[in-house]
Amino acid sequence: MSRTYFGTDGIRGTVGQEPITPDFVLRLGHAVGRVLKRTEQRPTVLVGKDTRISGYMLESALESGFNSAGVDVVLLGPLPTPGVAYLTRAQRASLGVVISASHNPYPDNGIKFFSAKGSKLPDEWERDVEATLKEAPQWADSATLGKARRLDDASGRYIEFCKSTFAGDLTLRGLRIVVDSANGAAYQIAPKVFHELGADVHSIGNTPDGLNINDRCGATHPEALVRAVREHKADFGIALDGDADRLQLVDAEGRLYNGDELLYLMVADRLDRGEQVEGAVGTLMTNMAVELAIQARGVEFVRAKVGDRYVLEELEKRGWLLGGEGSGHLLCLDKHTTGDGLISALQVMQCVARSGQSMAQLLQGVRLFPQTLINVRLQPGQDWKSNARLAGETQKLESELNGSGRVLIRPSGTEPVLRVMVEASDEGVARKGAERLAEAVRAG
Repeated sequence: MSRTYFGTDGIRGTVGQEPITPDFVLRLGHAVGRVLKRTEQRPTVLVGKDTRISGYMLESALESGFNSAGVDVVLLGPLPTPGVAYLTRAQRASLGVVISASHNPYPDNGIKFFSAKGSKLPDEWERDVEATLKEAPQWADSATLGKARRLDDASGRYIEFCKSTFAGDLTLRGLRIVVDSANGAAYQIAPKVFHELGADVHSIGNTPDGLNINDRCGATHPEALVRAVREHKADFGIALDGDADRLQLVDAEGRLYNGDELLYLMVADRLDRGEQVEGAVGTLMTNMAVELAIQARGVEFVRAKVGDRYVLEELEKRGWLLGGEGSGHLLCLDKHTTGDGLISALQVMQCVARSGQSMAQLLQGVRLFPQTLINVRLQPGQDWKSNARLAGETQKLESELNGSGRVLIRPSGTEPVLRVMVEASDEGVARKGAERLAEAVRAG
């Protein structure tokens, strides 16, 4: 059975439009509660959120839905998505729930869930919830209704957890760091984590008003961070997105480092410490230069579909620990069960502090290949897979690249667009190759 509401990262959409309406979210909470009660007599769920104004409304609806099914609710308030995952596990809760649309602007919001172990839930569970949504509600009677309470020290517990992932023999003392929290869930937490580890912290993106989350700030708009790092003559800049599971880093020169480069640094740091790294997972979009650099260190590299969910699935299947996306979703499964922007930043800071070298020095031999991405709009009914000219041009281009580049053609999951990407060691080759393939799509 295909899923109607769940996407690759929970349920997401525009507030006030199905399914992000209070009546649907109440029914969702009720349905999830009923699914939980099939295996547990008195479930408890934790509910956290980011700083969107719609979070108040959706939080109330979820609370009512869970309580009406006989499920207890613990409200965490604004807390990063990975913080909810951690506390779900630490509190031995039945389920963790996050009200957030991550890096999207404030008119959007969403709901995502974590298992009792703090990990993403399988497709089968989501299908079970959707099937239950179609059934008539089964309201609990007054004696068995769920209760709600707040966990007042949720942020403090998560701060201590983040700090515990940083090497005990290292400190950030002497470093000046700019932290951009995207006016999101980590606006109070992120500065404290780095300050309590010794850094001199300057905060931006830390004045949420319910409407300014991810607005020209944070990991999706790192220009603000680059300016602040230069203005304050900082050693590093750290940008998170609205729910703090995504990371971008800037050095003292104002150079921006993406998730591909940060993944390489985490792999290299462990190897340099004598640890064994059997493999690392990227995505179809991971820069080829990083793949080659990781392989040159004797580490196997595997590509998953785009999306941190698929990176996680590949890591778990292989028993590996490190993976990530260029967008800044990074996974260190021996530190946390899910992607965490703060913990990933600490892993990179640890690498720099231990080596005594800058990020630029550590990445000196890794020069990213230029990538050209062209979005080609498809006509109604256009079958790009049967386009003989596209197939021929693709085969020809791959032969010309001869291992010094890549071709990736994939449809968008949200609009009638075909994404044509060519990566090569030479920028002109990448650009001309992508244009050739795009023209072949249009001609078909």
